[in-house]
Amino acid sequence: MSGICNKDSAKGACRMNENQIIVSVGREHGSGGHFIAQELADNLGIKLYDKEIIEGVVEKGFSREFVESMDEKPINYFLSRRIGEFSNSPEEIVAEQVFDYIREIAKKGESFVIVGRCAESVLRLYPHVLSVFVTGDKKDKLERIKTIYHLDSMAAQDRIRRVDSKRKQYHNHYADYKWGDSRGYDLLINSSRLGIDGTAKCLAGYVHAYMEVKGIENPSR
Repeated sequence: MSGICNKDSAKGACRMNENQIIVSVGREHGSGGHFIAQELADNLGIKLYDKEIIEGVVEKGFSREFVESMDEKPINYFLSRRIGEFSNSPEEIVAEQVFDYIREIAKKGESFVIVGRCAESVLRLYPHVLSVFVTGDKKDKLERIKTIYHLDSMAAQDRIRRVDSKRKQYHNHYADYKWGDSRGYDLLINSSRLGIDGTAKCLAGYVHAYMEVKGIENPSR
């Protein structure tokens, strides 16, 4: 596990908003995780951060092409070197900027849904972070990828394998636990059971139930 995921300190925790709800959504490729996260955010009336994170990093002075090419990508150890806190790995440089941007969003006190990028580990000091992992049946993931990217079955299957492999390596390098391991999440859900809309509604119900238990009337915005 890399230390750049764990730079936040107790100093930042002192300014936390007790009404701030953060939902981190991990996902298998093709499970519909992004669409579920969007519907969940709409249901809760809070923001979604996914590709918006790339925009935030680009605004810091990095090229869009560079950030997009390195986003959620595992480190190439053969071409990388780290000395103390300094790394020449482009993947790690972008990851550090992404994690810093996620911390900046959280410190504003707003509630939000965020997709991937080890957010549940980056924001582990915040009291109301709910972590979800979305999986799906192979046939449903395959059909979704074929439709979205206009691929045949073989190409879609290869894409799912490659993307999930990269996400797994990325997550396992930076996070506190293994990608997709149910012990590391508050909830693991199979989107094939209820579909995109049903899964989003189920997760919204879970968040509302959590808010009721914690005495949170409305998420901060």
